[in-house]
Amino acid sequence: MPEKDDFLYSRFLNGDTASYDALMLRYGDSLTIYLQAILHDWQDAEDMMVEAFARIMVKKPQIKEGSFKAYLFKTARNLALRLSSKKRADIFSLDDLAYEPVASEYIEEHLAAEEQKRVLHLCLDRIDPILKEALWLICFEDMSYAEAAEIMKVNTKKIDHLLTRAKQKLREELLKEGINHAHE
Repeated sequence: MPEKDDFLYSRFLNGDTASYDALMLRYGDSLTIYLQAILHDWQDAEDMMVEAFARIMVKKPQIKEGSFKAYLFKTARNLALRLSSKKRADIFSLDDLAYEPVASEYIEEHLAAEEQKRVLHLCLDRIDPILKEALWLICFEDMSYAEAAEIMKVNTKKIDHLLTRAKQKLREELLKEGINHAHE
């Protein structure tokens, strides 16, 4: 069983840099993907991921128990929004996952899955960026409503409302693409 974030962060505060490396390994990739969706640039996303970790490493803030991931994502989001406003980029989007070669017997399945991803991303790009962000944090990052609310600077009731609207809008967009068996 992996060590809890609180334990690793506490060890880091006591001088164990390997514990901080473990946190970077745990969250670096998912945070970079999240930031790329905000910034539309992989290099900027990686830079902001490193910057977010560096800020926490230097400032060593007291983080509420069980809130390291939310604190990290909130820090990174604020950095990304600041950078985004400097670049005047205000659209939240998701890019397809990197292509990985597949064995020839799975090509048909792979193409069908890629088409589903393409349609999903197309539909996600059509919904309001705020709705998409709430959906991303809850569904793709497995965050709690409280964590997503903290990151987006809204209350949990608003997250619930945003998520309900996001699912409804996504369902409508999927229907436009001929997909009528979308699940909750």
